[in-house]
Amino acid sequence: MPNAFLTFLYTGLSPKAPGTAGSLLAVIVGALIIQYVSMETLVLLSILFTIMGIKQINAYEANGGEHDDKRIVIDEVVGVWIALILSSGTLVQIVLSFAFFRLFDIWKPSLIGRIDQNVKGGWGVIGDDMLAGVIAGICSAGTFQLLEYAQKTLLN
Repeated sequence: MPNAFLTFLYTGLSPKAPGTAGSLLAVIVGALIIQYVSMETLVLLSILFTIMGIKQINAYEANGGEHDDKRIVIDEVVGVWIALILSSGTLVQIVLSFAFFRLFDIWKPSLIGRIDQNVKGGWGVIGDDMLAGVIAGICSAGTFQLLEYAQKTLLN
């Protein structure tokens, strides 16, 4: 059984959509960290969670645990935090980051899917979500900029 860290406070034990449950709690926690602590803290926590996650996933799998067990959602936490880091912290960007991250994490297009299918161990579990987070953050920031531009253009 994965622990509280790997299941991100047991959200990974949700009977329906554990990845979405973990991502939702992660986006809330990440937004609170950005708002009340600092963006730098979220960056450092993302690095720490990545390192700890890889190590604990490797240990879990070495002890007979299933590769990329659906209950393990620490990879979603890292991915959605990366998206938040890249897109900034307005409410619209937070929502866009969550939506784009879930889209890319579920769909797994291109290199995201290759990492998911071909890389073993902790790097395989977390790596695809890291890349999904990067792409989601870029899409979120770009969409936000387009929305701002459209709003300014329509108001002028």
